[in-house]
Amino acid sequence: MNLTHIEHIGMAVKSIAEASKYYTEILGLECYATETVEEQKVRTAFFRIGETKIELLEATSADSPIAKFIEKKGEGVHHIAFATKNIADALREAGDKGVRLIDKVPRNGAEGMNIGFLHPKSAFGVLTEFCSPQKISDNS
Repeated sequence: MNLTHIEHIGMAVKSIAEASKYYTEILGLECYATETVEEQKVRTAFFRIGETKIELLEATSADSPIAKFIEKKGEGVHHIAFATKNIADALREAGDKGVRLIDKVPRNGAEGMNIGFLHPKSAFGVLTEFCSPQKISDNS
């Protein structure tokens, strides 16, 4: 799979504005980017610590996956994301090894990333994301 590092840890929050205060005022981190990903019905905010990022995820719609997650489990850790050089190969390899995939092919994510998720039932309860830093073109 050629995983290189933990790219980010996704945190489901009700309010980025409120949650950001903890990361900035308490932990002393700086929010370096915010973005809305329409196709995933989510607003994001990113904080860097070393080589890893914290991604805050706020629902933009009541039917978004983040809204459903918070309703079911409350705020907190939503997923862990691993960087890989070839996301399509990583997803294919995981599937070949019997891992249940949420995404069989990469899709567009925040920060210009290709992303793909593994089902938490195949990862000991942890929603796992693979990501690589190139968005899929609209022509693919």
